[in-house]
Amino acid sequence: MQITLEIPDHVLLPQQDKTSLAQLLKLHTALLLFQSGQLSRGAACEFAGVDIYTFLAACKQYHIETISTDMDEIEAEVIRFKQLRAA
Repeated sequence: MQITLEIPDHVLLPQQDKTSLAQLLKLHTALLLFQSGQLSRGAACEFAGVDIYTFLAACKQYHIETISTDMDEIEAEVIRFKQLRAA
């Protein structure tokens, strides 16, 4: 799919060209969709056109969690661990 955006020329940084802006927009969109749970890590990498290492580095740079575990899951694991130790 191809999407066309109208972006004013004055928005571009002096050293930035259309290709680098397009790549940046794809990466930032993928990060947002991943952060909101709309894309998996793999789908976000594919969307952005980057490898997993580049994507994870971008997540780190923008403080986006890449592993989500809720408290219920953690508590269940602690209980299971205690039961295994007691056995």
